[in-house]
Amino acid sequence: MSIRPVDRTSLATATVEGAGVNLHRAFGFHDPKRFDPFLLFDDFRGDHPRDYMGGFPWHPHRGIETITYVLAGSVEHGDSLGNAGTLKSGDVQWMTAGSGILHQEMPKGNGRGQMHGFQLWANLPRDLKMTAPRYQDVRARDIPEILEDDGTVVKVITGNFWGRSGPVDGIAADPLYLDIYVPPLRSKRFPIDTRRKAFAYVFEGAGKFADASGPQGVLLEKEVMGQEVNIRDLSGNRTLVQFGKGDEVAVQAGPEGLRFLLVAGAPIQEPVAWHGPIVMNTAEELRTAMADLKNGTFIKPAH
Repeated sequence: MSIRPVDRTSLATATVEGAGVNLHRAFGFHDPKRFDPFLLFDDFRGDHPRDYMGGFPWHPHRGIETITYVLAGSVEHGDSLGNAGTLKSGDVQWMTAGSGILHQEMPKGNGRGQMHGFQLWANLPRDLKMTAPRYQDVRARDIPEILEDDGTVVKVITGNFWGRSGPVDGIAADPLYLDIYVPPLRSKRFPIDTRRKAFAYVFEGAGKFADASGPQGVLLEKEVMGQEVNIRDLSGNRTLVQFGKGDEVAVQAGPEGLRFLLVAGAPIQEPVAWHGPIVMNTAEELRTAMADLKNGTFIKPAH
């Protein structure tokens, strides 16, 4: 077995989306080949309603799949097909936009005002760009959880891992999506098909992946004794780790343990034409999508 080397590490950057939602973007809108078949990854973590209360009002998607994973608070969603529901802590929604959908996502905090979740965009191959839209809403109780004797915990959202299969299926990118906790100072290895691209996203604790230095904290401005100072906040790392080829990911948890998402998918290796929430293969297809939005034909009738 070969351990995957770390190609690159970076910190998610602060940005604003929707109607004023403050979030951190690990990647997106730049060099789509780098993370193929994935396009974008956002960490929407807020401790105050002002950070997220505007939500993501009605907007279109075409040609992609969006994966929303909620850890704290909830997200109310609705769409142009009449679907509606609420994602709560631990729930997952996998939306295949396909030929086109209009939807909204409105976050709400928990009893302490906290809202925390992730959204990942996966590309669709050319022959599925205009497939019929669909949703898969998965409750936390239906997500398999593997507990190792050493205290390691793995939640299998999609894919097959250590003999368990995630409840989300039929995804074009055929991804592996895991939520992993490694106890303090433990070393672990996690197998990944060498033909897939893979990345990890650290969101609690700290640790070291193979040949990489430990994830850094987020550089924040805080007031200390009346003075504004820059400090590293290690409570939520927001560190993205991209791996090279190999059969396993090796990790060493720090003294507070380590929790991270491990995501892998088979590259599509097709041209990408991208404008906001619409991702096609050619500029002409993008122009068609824009025209459909303008003339009211964006939503295709069910066959």
